[in-house]
Amino acid sequence: MKATGIVVEYNPLHNGHVYHAQQARKATGADVIIAVMSGNFLQRGEPAFVDKWTRTKMALKSSVDIVFELPYRFATANAPTFAQGAIELLEAAQCSAFCFGSEDGNLEPFQNSLQLISRHGPEYDLAVKNAVTEGLSYPMALNRAYKTIQEGQPAVPVVDLSLPNNILGFHYMEAAQSIGSSMEAVTIKRMGAGYHDETLTNEKIASATGIRKSFFGSETLDDVADFIPDATRNFLLEWQSERNGFGNWETFYPFLRFVILRDGPSRLHSIADVSEGIENLVYRAAQSNESFQTFMEAVKSKRYTWTRIQRMLTHILTGFSKEMRAGIEKPSYLRLLGMTNEGRSYLNGVKKDLPLPLISKVASISNSSMDMDIIASDIYALALGEGKSNSKIGLDYQLSPIMEHHFSSNSFK
Repeated sequence: MKATGIVVEYNPLHNGHVYHAQQARKATGADVIIAVMSGNFLQRGEPAFVDKWTRTKMALKSSVDIVFELPYRFATANAPTFAQGAIELLEAAQCSAFCFGSEDGNLEPFQNSLQLISRHGPEYDLAVKNAVTEGLSYPMALNRAYKTIQEGQPAVPVVDLSLPNNILGFHYMEAAQSIGSSMEAVTIKRMGAGYHDETLTNEKIASATGIRKSFFGSETLDDVADFIPDATRNFLLEWQSERNGFGNWETFYPFLRFVILRDGPSRLHSIADVSEGIENLVYRAAQSNESFQTFMEAVKSKRYTWTRIQRMLTHILTGFSKEMRAGIEKPSYLRLLGMTNEGRSYLNGVKKDLPLPLISKVASISNSSMDMDIIASDIYALALGEGKSNSKIGLDYQLSPIMEHHFSSNSFK
């Protein structure tokens, strides 16, 4: 059986995600689609809208056959590290290809850009360093350095690395190249709204950002119903009926604020992504701000993007230290969250050849790298449950991989 891999967050899964999975299958002739999916905290440093188990159910109803969890170390990292972890897992899962959505929709510009940066490595690295020294954020520094080395080069198509999906796609390809992967790279043009688009204007496809913003503005799924598959809507309604709310930083802020005030600057300094004395600013902001929005406005600066600060805050909340991060260089397991019948058949065929252990039950394995996944899940459940006795803590030990017995290729309504 042939497998194609995709990297996802599904926060939440919408029509554009279904299109991506379906087109990935079609473009590569895959028998199964394998999704590497972030856990309960995401790459932009945010709590997931709903937990990884619910998002796995959505995926298995929407053209995905296997869902592996992207470990916390990589799921909450910057784009290069996020991509590296995801691609290494897809390689370990024996995928023949990986497919990503991009604003460009054409592979050649990505290949040209990889070659350009490879030829001008030292010049590129120096330009990045100089831009950061000037006070630019790291993403802006990368984009400026990229434009610097483009000057005077032959006029070949290169990818626009100011666009979010292009950036991730570039890093996926860069990661595949760095490990000598034999996976075929495939890209499909992103349809509908842009990655960060906060409005719901397209007839069928909106961004996850726009869907979340609409929901939090109205507290109803009615306004987003046209943009999500029926299965997603049903799972969100089920979630809404069983829990106090959906994941967001305003809900989590009291818990974050407690940790900041308890630990103080000296302990905060040891946390991953805390640097240059920002722990003092974070501590003062927590003392004087009662909402997450005003707290962020007090901390944000030109040098620290909103996303970078949120990732740092995620690590503060979970207690993820610089030392812990340094101890995890590569993914060391394939954590199975769910599969279809086709996915199970595929895994039965390749499991003896997998270079990493396939983990379906947490209690049966001893792997310290997985500790952060479990801690993050429990903190997510505690905060979302407002610390009450019915908070759904311990699900990693209680739940087996989700089995979707009837394959569904969800189409747009």
